[in-house]
Amino acid sequence: LTPSSSPLSVDSLVVFRMRAAVTFAVGAASATASGIDLATFDGKAGTTFKFVELNDPVMGGKSTGTWQVDAAGNFGVFDGEVVNVPSLRAPGFIKAAADGQFADASAAFGGDLVLEVRSSTPDYTGFRAAFAAGTMSPSYACAAGGSIPLSRGCFKAKFSVPAGQVFVQIRIPFSDFSDKWSPATGEQSTTCEQDKSVCPTVSSLKGIKRFELWAEGEAGRAHLEIRSISAEVPSASPVSLAARPPAEFDTCNGPLQDGLRYGISVRTSPDIAEAVCCDSRIKVYAEPRFLYQAPEVSLYSKLEAGVTTFYDSVCGVPLFRAPMNRTLAEFKADTDEHGWPSFRPAEVVKEHVTEDKDGIVYSSCGTHLGSYLPDEKGPRWCIDLSCVAGNPKADASKLRVYYM
Repeated sequence: LTPSSSPLSVDSLVVFRMRAAVTFAVGAASATASGIDLATFDGKAGTTFKFVELNDPVMGGKSTGTWQVDAAGNFGVFDGEVVNVPSLRAPGFIKAAADGQFADASAAFGGDLVLEVRSSTPDYTGFRAAFAAGTMSPSYACAAGGSIPLSRGCFKAKFSVPAGQVFVQIRIPFSDFSDKWSPATGEQSTTCEQDKSVCPTVSSLKGIKRFELWAEGEAGRAHLEIRSISAEVPSASPVSLAARPPAEFDTCNGPLQDGLRYGISVRTSPDIAEAVCCDSRIKVYAEPRFLYQAPEVSLYSKLEAGVTTFYDSVCGVPLFRAPMNRTLAEFKADTDEHGWPSFRPAEVVKEHVTEDKDGIVYSSCGTHLGSYLPDEKGPRWCIDLSCVAGNPKADASKLRVYYM
């Protein structure tokens, strides 16, 4: 595919991280979306947590349920009956909940929570999933749903399960979740579409502390078997891209340079580099994770002795210098842990690097560079190599550079 041929559809792009990682497939099948395992029931360390069943305690609630793990089949079994609370004449609830330090799911921002489930009660309409993050008391937040002070941070959404005896994947978009819902019915009082402040964020997906499976708001028998909970990002977008985005979507102040460094011009199509670095319609997308390790790129073998300066792929201004205030081994370890070149404060050319309110990183030339994703070590810039593989401007040595 060349710029003169038909436009590149983002249907061939695949998401992998908070912004989505882009995989370009020419003459080959598209890659599958990346998944992040959050909970399993097979005893695996890091994804096995103790779920406990809880019944409606409100004003004489009569709903009852059980939770157990089928060790032979490696799945959890949530079973019970939701009945009306006599004093309220409205259905109560049952739920199964687990606390713990779940895997960082921030890479799936904009994607889906995926439940691998089956049910013998597919007609039951009160199934819900919830997770708590960004709250000091997950159980308190998941009891009140933002209806009383300090109870924000438990995000809940409905789901249904089709009839059948085989496990199926149920995808609940993270944009369907809200941390403002009625503790009486489970219904959202404010949706993510109505108010973005109730939506899960990158930081909340990074620090999930509790998962809950609910049957509530509808009377009846409820039976759910669950094999896994994971987070995934979508493998497609409706946007269609040409080699250079239309002017109204083009954030860059010029075309991408020819002959980008580190073998990027050999490895990627101009369509992909232009899209990742310049097209505002897909700013939540990124280049493939670990692209810098591709044989024709092999970034580490092309780094300069001492400190390497990374330049804007459009205008050639200096953006990052690494390693600074740490060893090369530490820079490599940081990058390998996250899957994209990762820079720390001392390595950022502050004059030419900025972030917007959503954590999207841009250069002073309008080039979209990547994401600002702080971690436990502090500020971190997670950057697409395609967008910092430029050649320096002829007068780059005359630029005044300031470092954070």
